[in-house]
Amino acid sequence: MKYIKIPFLLIWRLWFYILMFATIIIMSPLLLIFTLKEAYYHLLWKLVRIWSRVLIYGMGFGLKFQLDEKIEPNKSYMFCPNHASFMDPFILIISSKNPIVFVGKKELAKIPVFGFFYKRVVIMVDRSNPESRKRVFEMAKKRLQNGVSMAIFPEGLVPAEDVVLAPFKKGAFSLAIEFNVPIVPQVYYDCKRLFSWNFFKGGFGVFRVRQHQFISTDRLTLKDVDQLKEETFNIIYRDLVNDKKYMKDTNRKI
Repeated sequence: MKYIKIPFLLIWRLWFYILMFATIIIMSPLLLIFTLKEAYYHLLWKLVRIWSRVLIYGMGFGLKFQLDEKIEPNKSYMFCPNHASFMDPFILIISSKNPIVFVGKKELAKIPVFGFFYKRVVIMVDRSNPESRKRVFEMAKKRLQNGVSMAIFPEGLVPAEDVVLAPFKKGAFSLAIEFNVPIVPQVYYDCKRLFSWNFFKGGFGVFRVRQHQFISTDRLTLKDVDQLKEETFNIIYRDLVNDKKYMKDTNRKI
């Protein structure tokens, strides 16, 4: 039965890339216009939110949000979800009406068509280059205003599938303290199980998302980065290890 499913899984995966690239091409005139100026970013955000819904629902997924605290309009936040799938950014986009600027790895800019627009709107970072990290800080300073938020997957890269949650890097927490914005811990329980980087697993289902109470950075200094990082890690880790579906998939034989 397992091997019978493989051709269908591959066709389904292929459909995702067809859907993604076809919709980007259809949207490209608007994308070109909305990426010309930062003043148009709120319009780009509305378009990208529609696109994200098309991709998620077009792949046969549903969404179920548990919001312990809701986002306020015209306020900035630092979103910090766990990272397990290419679907993660699209879920994050749908979760917030407030515009979010992503800090992402430069390698994604090499993807044809997608990469062209990616590098126009995402703050790209080369983690091996100190000058790149400095540039991220300077660009973040410009963006974190007028209700624009930031999103960083603090694990950095998608961890191996048998890892519950990879150690967090400091970048998101340093920025949150520096600009005095609250941390928004988000837990994605099902992305790895339903749409991981493994092409031979996955399937239709509902992405469950929990948005925890925000963590204030008021009165914190850069000396508190490690404490803030650990607090956020523990919140997400506890949720994941207590979720039977997540752990059953994580502990499977690779």
